Amino acid sequence: MSEQELRTQLYASFRHRALIYYLIFDELRQELDEERAIAIMKRAIRRRGEAVGEQFAELAPNQLDGLKDAFLAVIPDDGQMFAPEVTECNSGQLDITFHQCPLKDAWRDAGLPDRDVATLCEIAAEIDVGTFVGAGFKFEATTWKPDCEDCCHLHIRPGSNGE
Repeated sequence: MSEQELRTQLYASFRHRALIYYLIFDELRQELDEERAIAIMKRAIRRRGEAVGEQFAELAPNQLDGLKDAFLAVIPDDGQMFAPEVTECNSGQLDITFHQCPLKDAWRDAGLPDRDVATLCEIAAEIDVGTFVGAGFKFEATTWKPDCEDCCHLHIRPGSNGE
């Protein structure tokens, strides 16, 4: 298999993931209500993020430069998939902007309303909440909204060292 074929399959798998997220969300909100659907999806996705974050736990609570390098190294397609830009990295903060997102692109390509895309972006960002908080850092994400040019902004801060 060529590198291009592999890349095509990789991007297709992210589109597939995005559409599964949407379908599960849509079924849950029809069965329950939107607020409960959001809460359930966030909990599940955050749990997966916590498992992902185990690989970064040795860098907590404050090795932000090491975290930056380790995190960027695992972004698919040598980082091209999310086009991350480190906007700040020092001992007190690590801020990363994603200029692209295959999940958001898949939802928009599927013709979902902006409101649903924004909600799904917020839900999907729980993978990062679980990853960074689970690893021992403080974390907040600013997710895509219809008036945003970029996708997500990740704000990572030193965590508590148990004191």
